[in-house]
Amino acid sequence: MLAVIAGAGDLPAALVAALPRPPLVCALSGHDPSGVAVDLPFRLEHFGTLLADLRARGVRDICLAGAITRPVIDPGAIDAATRPLIPLLQGAMMQGDDGALRGLITVVEEMGFAIRAAHEIAPALLARKGCPTRRQPDAAAQRDAERGEAIVAAMSRVDVGQCCVVQGGQALAIESLFGTDWMLESLAARPDRGGGILFKAPKPDQDRRADLPAIGPRTVENAVLAGLDGIVVASGGVLVLHRDEVVAECDRRGLFLWEREPACASS
Repeated sequence: MLAVIAGAGDLPAALVAALPRPPLVCALSGHDPSGVAVDLPFRLEHFGTLLADLRARGVRDICLAGAITRPVIDPGAIDAATRPLIPLLQGAMMQGDDGALRGLITVVEEMGFAIRAAHEIAPALLARKGCPTRRQPDAAAQRDAERGEAIVAAMSRVDVGQCCVVQGGQALAIESLFGTDWMLESLAARPDRGGGILFKAPKPDQDRRADLPAIGPRTVENAVLAGLDGIVVASGGVLVLHRDEVVAECDRRGLFLWEREPACASS
């Protein structure tokens, strides 16, 4: 039996829709997913109790899906089943995004569960190869995509983020703890005439069983507000939610969507 430990956003609902039978949906307090009912809400201070409950219900596989901000652990609210896990959880929370997820995966696996990747459950969500939009990337956008790939690879070495905005070979913004939408919204008041691309890809060495980057209709909306020409995502490495809507909105707003094969994949 499968349980989805869900965060905010549309990904958990997309996974539930792709499964032949409904999983148990668990959600961290304050991070309810969109478009899907939560079966088991929980607090991080009760994480050990949640895992024991899942095991008692016959759950053997867990998928981590959706956006989660780092909660502050309340020492007074930690229950007995979670207390032995606190050193691991606190250590994970002190690391970068990938390190934090690796720590959480370690906790779940040490409790006897197998981690299932979102793209393993719903492979149709993965970005394909090509450019399905009417607008196509020009030579400048192609050079900026190469630069974006190099920037994300450099960010990976310090476990910072999975995307950036590039124009003319220059990084206008990089993703931080606050996420892609916040990064794009910060460019809404940029002082130039606009242009450039959003580049998004998984970190070269990240554990792809959790936190695979994703885009959706809101990404397109914010890319327009940021004055960008298009969106470039790594084929096979980024989830595209509501794909038909994303392509249609790009066409309506005059952006391109390029699902680009990573350079390392073709070398």
